[in-house]
Amino acid sequence: MMTAEPELRHFEVDAGGVRLSGERLGEGPPVVLLHGLTATRWYVVLGSKLLARHGFGLVSYDARGHGESSPAPSPEAYEYRDLVEDLCALVDRLGAEQVVLAGNSMGAHTAMAYALQFPERVAALVQITPSYHGRPREGDEELERWRRLADGLARGGVDGFMEAYTPSVPELWRDTVCKVARQRLERHRDPRALADALRVVPTSLAFEGMDELDGMYVPTLVIGSRDEADPGHPLAVAREYAERLPDSELLVEEEGKSPLAWQGAQLSRAIEKFLVAKVPEWAKRRTST
Repeated sequence: MMTAEPELRHFEVDAGGVRLSGERLGEGPPVVLLHGLTATRWYVVLGSKLLARHGFGLVSYDARGHGESSPAPSPEAYEYRDLVEDLCALVDRLGAEQVVLAGNSMGAHTAMAYALQFPERVAALVQITPSYHGRPREGDEELERWRRLADGLARGGVDGFMEAYTPSVPELWRDTVCKVARQRLERHRDPRALADALRVVPTSLAFEGMDELDGMYVPTLVIGSRDEADPGHPLAVAREYAERLPDSELLVEEEGKSPLAWQGAQLSRAIEKFLVAKVPEWAKRRTST
């Protein structure tokens, strides 16, 4: 199904005093994109317009303290419960009976937390490289890494962050990962707000234990990445999500290949294929010429 070039509309949502900045591309049934920690709305499908061109309404927004959205009212207000409240405000603003939620990392955990609370509002989920294993991180090496990055960002902005950033990926991808990390950081208006989020989100509770996934019957596409390319999002976590969720599929790139999560057009095609197969009545509402 093809449509005319979709129209891009910018919007703002007031979420309890936080101003969320977003955009909608197209007018079809809404696919809401939720980005990861330190990213912005552009980085879920990496600017791909394929879903909007194929009749879906592609809705993306910057999380509180990220991109063009305003900071939280206090440095502590970056818990997942705060992110879910923001998502509630956005979904209410859309006025749709049901939405699809496609989230990457932090966005995946936010989407899952929302779906666990409001499953009737979610037609389907796309969990892109989830890393939350059912409990907040405490005292581990990864948590200390987030603290170093937050301190570097608060102290020296983008350069301070990059000085503390040491990606543990093969040489093949290291230059690309560092380049993308810098590009992502340069899109944020308030580095100090982002630093606050870096300190809070990794210690926050998205949902209480992996057992909660056993009762989640919303159709879910899980996108995993192999640890060689993306050790920060363990493939074992994505596999457990897919094993526990009663109605799910798992996609992982072939060994030695670039992760699917890094390829916007291919990721978008996988999402479209999944939606057409798993929620056909919802997908039939797509706009067309």
